Amino acid sequence: MVFLWWPRQVGKTTLSKKIAKKDYNEYTYLNWDNISDKKDILRTIYKWWSEIIIFDEIHKYKNWKNFLKWEFDKNKEKYDFLVIWSARLDIYQKWWDSLLWRYYYFRLHPLSLAEVIWINNNFENNLDLNFSEKFFNKALDRLRDFWWFPEVFKKEDKRFLKRWIIDRKTRLIKEDIRDLSNVRDISSIELLWVLLPDRVASLFSINSLVEDLWVTHKTVSNWVNILENIYYIYRIYPYNSSLIKSIKKEPKLFLWDWSELKDKWAKNENLVASHLLKYTHFLRDIYWYDTRLSFVHDREWREVDLAVIVDDKLEILIEVKSKYKKIPNNLKYFTRKMSPKHSFLVVFDDEIDFEQDWIRVISASKFLTAFV
Repeated sequence: MVFLWWPRQVGKTTLSKKIAKKDYNEYTYLNWDNISDKKDILRTIYKWWSEIIIFDEIHKYKNWKNFLKWEFDKNKEKYDFLVIWSARLDIYQKWWDSLLWRYYYFRLHPLSLAEVIWINNNFENNLDLNFSEKFFNKALDRLRDFWWFPEVFKKEDKRFLKRWIIDRKTRLIKEDIRDLSNVRDISSIELLWVLLPDRVASLFSINSLVEDLWVTHKTVSNWVNILENIYYIYRIYPYNSSLIKSIKKEPKLFLWDWSELKDKWAKNENLVASHLLKYTHFLRDIYWYDTRLSFVHDREWREVDLAVIVDDKLEILIEVKSKYKKIPNNLKYFTRKMSPKHSFLVVFDDEIDFEQDWIRVISASKFLTAFV
């Protein structure tokens, strides 16, 4: 089986049906949220001559694990199976022992700059970064202003964007939180939702939220985990290396929806971080590299914004700035100290591309063309 997962409205159903129409003569699509489809799932009724079965939101079925195991073992010679999830797959993995060796999973992210401008980078043979010779400022501005979810990006309408954000928030809080947790104090989670954007791209402390929300550390930690599980936020953690005295605990916080951010600096770093997160997940899911997105921070409070780790080695070091003034000393220090394969100063408001002190200073509209 193939499991396709990631946030709501990222295009999983659309992509799945296109794959089925392109590569199969007939397919069956069944959504657990549809009453008629739910009956067909329970009765295992599929379209005649179907070659692939697509199950959408099947994880909401109490016995989904046994159902998928039984259907796969019984019909694996007859059908291919594609299973779509809108919740974080790792939430359910503790129940997956009996599905071992029966599935592959792939994470479908929203649009990236490379996709928008139709650049298809291939990392099958090596991880070399190939940058476009052009700057794509207009495309990047569209991503920054209208977000990277396909429906919003395609419309390019600020009124539609506002309505879409409100609808998304309502669905995530009123539906997904209800499905994934037993939280009853929804109003407090909504308050937490309001507080988190001010903490984007900075070291994230649960203790500061405890004071604002007047609840226990354990409660806030649980709420933050829930918001991460429904794809409102994600956290990245510092890279631990014997070369530096690193801070081991405090993560940095980012939003999936950077359109909420008023601070231009935080929005720029969030946009780059989201592209790099997509890149690390792509390398892991497709080519089986051990990858993660991180950042560098030592006990002397020197920091570089982002770092890509591949097979436990520092592959890419990135500092993000709105304008170019000079190369930051922290980036110079960690570049010399840790010798990453690539070191970049990524600038948003200038068309620029040159190398100095083993660091490439490059515009974001060119830098992001090298990824997926």
